[in-house]
Amino acid sequence: MEAMASSDSDINVTSTSTADENVEQTGEDIKKLADSKKEIANQYYSLKQYKKALVMYNEALSLCPDVPRYYGNRAACYMMLKQYRDALADAKKCIQLEPKFTKGYIRVIKCCLVLGDIVEAETMLQKLLEFDPDNKAITGEQKDLAYVKKYFEDANTAYNAKDYRKVIYCMDRCCDVSTSCTHFKLTKAECLAFLGRYQEAQEIANDTLHIDKNNADAIYIRGMCLYFQDDVDKAFVHFQQVLRLAPDHDKALEIYKRARCLRKKKEEGNAAFKMRQYQEAYNIYNEALSIDPQNIMTNAKLHFNKATVAAKLGRLKESVTECTEALKLDENYLKALLRRAASYMELKEYEEAVRDLEQACKMDKTRENKRLLAEAKLALKKSKRKDYYKILGIDKNASTDDIKKAYRKRAMVHHPDRHANATEGEKKEQEKKFKEVGEAYGILSDPKKRSRYDRGHDIDDNEGFQDIDPNAMFHTFFQQGNFQFQGDGFPDGFSFQFG
Repeated sequence: MEAMASSDSDINVTSTSTADENVEQTGEDIKKLADSKKEIANQYYSLKQYKKALVMYNEALSLCPDVPRYYGNRAACYMMLKQYRDALADAKKCIQLEPKFTKGYIRVIKCCLVLGDIVEAETMLQKLLEFDPDNKAITGEQKDLAYVKKYFEDANTAYNAKDYRKVIYCMDRCCDVSTSCTHFKLTKAECLAFLGRYQEAQEIANDTLHIDKNNADAIYIRGMCLYFQDDVDKAFVHFQQVLRLAPDHDKALEIYKRARCLRKKKEEGNAAFKMRQYQEAYNIYNEALSIDPQNIMTNAKLHFNKATVAAKLGRLKESVTECTEALKLDENYLKALLRRAASYMELKEYEEAVRDLEQACKMDKTRENKRLLAEAKLALKKSKRKDYYKILGIDKNASTDDIKKAYRKRAMVHHPDRHANATEGEKKEQEKKFKEVGEAYGILSDPKKRSRYDRGHDIDDNEGFQDIDPNAMFHTFFQQGNFQFQGDGFPDGFSFQFG
């Protein structure tokens, strides 16, 4: 109808209790009274005043509890109020009293579909077709049943294959028809949890618990979300509650056992680490990783722990690998990013260290992270210059005498005259090295230039050393050192010609 009645005055409701209480009413009188209440209920129903209609249907049934059509009408009213379980109970009672009441079967099928009970919907559809095979009114229900059944079966296949995204898609399609199916909604929530979409999963579980606070599956899903976010203690409380409500809840029992085993292994590994039993800790963390591949957050921490232990054992490349595995699981894992950067620094892979530390500073702009980034950038800058210490074959703490001795040794090795009979390519290579030896000595033998070089400052044009004749520097060095030459040769008797 176009308009809804706003009060009882829209319907002419006459008193149904005017009879003298002392007068015994006959069965026919009671039936008439019940029918009048049913008619009033029908009028409220047509005006979409379903709650008022429900009251009158209840009164009719209290008078005549064995009239199938009353149950059928109340079932329709419950359906409009979205109280599908109550509607289903009434529709079943209706066909129990009148086994070939077509509308009763259709209402049962509709309720089963909305509630996601595919098996019962299919069973009732077959029963209806046995005595009313040409009924056109069930065409829509047949299509809906086939639709839900297809996606439900696809979801089961995908779930077994751990294709959780597809399960979510299939459950959404099932819920197009089965709008009040708790099982479909919680299956979706479980798969959201497996995919790390914890907030969405928890929202679905919470919606269910607002209606049914003791729903074991919803509590299990909340426990899953806590467990996968490494909030183990709270997760345990949820799993224990599930097992009190449903001792045979296999999924909760299985994940509870895994969670306890995982926590035990992690604690054992941490204890070994504190005792500096690093290889033992590494082995335990490795074992822990095999317990539950789906626990992403905890496994990220286990990979990080392995990386820390590997670094302690001097296995830096392995440390980098483990940090990378941790970051694959949790891309925002700052500790893993910093640990990997530290290992890259020790491996002298400065570009990678700078990249990680730049990302770390984006995530957390602390003074310490900025300092580490500055150090990495300086190290990268230094790495791209000539390493004068390496050219002379000395360490960075070399004394002045060490520098002189190293220069003398390297200059003698690479002086071009010593390679006069070499190929043209070899001559050019030795000339280049001889020049670099001179550059290195020119910088490192001067305290001021060496200090600037050590601090990473640019030495412009090698402080003019490109214009110095390395042969002249060589000759001057040996003259100042009072080395004895034979003519223009070396102290050891080699006769090299200068310039």
